[in-house]
Amino acid sequence: MKIEEKHAGNGSLVGKRKPSLEEKHQANDRPAANGKAEVSLKQAADGKGDAPRKSLNLYNWQEIQKHNQEADQWLVINRKVYDVTGWADRHPGGRRVLNHYAGEDATDVFRAMHLELDIVRLYLKPLLIGELAPEEPSQERNKNSLLVEDFQELRRTLEAMNMFNVNLGFFLLHFIQILILETLAWLMLWHFGSGWPVTICISFLLTISQAQSLFLQHDTGHISIFKKSKWNHLMQRFVMCHLKGLSANWWNHRHFQHHAKPNIYPKDPDIEMGPLFVIGDLQPIEYGKKKIKYIDYEKQHLYFYMVGLPLLIPVYFNLQSMQAMYLGRYWGEIAWVSSFYIRYFITFGPFYGIFRTILLIYLIKFLESPWITYVTQMSHIPMKMSREENRDWLSTQVLATCNVEQSFFNDWFTGHLNFQIEHHLFPTMPCHNYHKVAPLVRSLCAKHGLQYVNKPMLKAFGDIVRSLKKSAALWVDVYYET
Repeated sequence: MKIEEKHAGNGSLVGKRKPSLEEKHQANDRPAANGKAEVSLKQAADGKGDAPRKSLNLYNWQEIQKHNQEADQWLVINRKVYDVTGWADRHPGGRRVLNHYAGEDATDVFRAMHLELDIVRLYLKPLLIGELAPEEPSQERNKNSLLVEDFQELRRTLEAMNMFNVNLGFFLLHFIQILILETLAWLMLWHFGSGWPVTICISFLLTISQAQSLFLQHDTGHISIFKKSKWNHLMQRFVMCHLKGLSANWWNHRHFQHHAKPNIYPKDPDIEMGPLFVIGDLQPIEYGKKKIKYIDYEKQHLYFYMVGLPLLIPVYFNLQSMQAMYLGRYWGEIAWVSSFYIRYFITFGPFYGIFRTILLIYLIKFLESPWITYVTQMSHIPMKMSREENRDWLSTQVLATCNVEQSFFNDWFTGHLNFQIEHHLFPTMPCHNYHKVAPLVRSLCAKHGLQYVNKPMLKAFGDIVRSLKKSAALWVDVYYET
């Protein structure tokens, strides 16, 4: 099989050089696109000394950065150049994540988001088309190479400290907590009946269970519990689909985009809140200039309490999840999500009947929604939002996230997402280790002049509303100017 002709004769190929030892192990199965600028590599298939040789093209950043369209996507990982255009639709994390990094160095995001690297590299081999020329830097020239190297050294240090090792007992207790809350709610109903006092009490118990289930599925979705990805995915499907009644695929495809490019328009779906809200500094001005006024955004910080807080999960999450399952034809997930409702009808139907059981389900989602809204939005809405600036991984995450002070309650209430900076930098790290690595991350940020934001929880809650009010003022100024 030959590399497509579009990789040849593009003017970006430079010189020849001998292969390094690492390249001998990372060679793919494709021959060179042309006879220019060849790098001879041994085939890794059998490891024999007399194995046939192959050649790779050398590229410069100017050429690589041209391939940043949905129909033409190149990535650089550890100085190797990959054409992922044909693979994008099969990417388990969704095609959009790849497109968000097309034409860029994706070394750090690749390492951050994947667990079983040896397996992932097998998928990369057929996509390899070349490598960076020797005189080219390992990342784009606008990035601080010293900062990038320091961050990669930090990751190696954390790996040596076993910070990516999992305490399964921690997550077992988390799961047991959820089961106890669910069981206790049913036992109270069975023993005391379905009167209003009992209904209110079990609603709060089930609300806690649902919120903690969302945190647990979040950890499994980031493959941070089990050593094998397949067990994390299976556990996530059980927790997200069966215990919560939402699509895991919908969550993953959306959430991975958020992690790849947090607070970046239009790559982060979590900051696309129109037409209800305008957030950050850019969107309000854009809406104002175009005279867009779906709602009176001047009062968005007020109706946030009436719309944003109570309706995120029962309305927005549920509709998005159902739409994703239907359009994606996720029949397996539809069956899993159906089991959530069947379980509730079997468990609570004898006490409430079908209609009142449905009301109970959505009452719980209504109560859970403010909790999850505050936890998920407090670390991002008040932070910097911008269009693509092609920053390094550390800067991208730190500028778009902030932490909330640690305490036993804060850790539990947020599912350890009060350490949002550490979570964004190391998504596959078990959440119980975030507090251990935070001082090292803070030190690295100080060294490179990056602001490491850590605030009290109540202030973080209030900053959401203050940020909405600030964005509304920007919209008003532009919208009403003559």
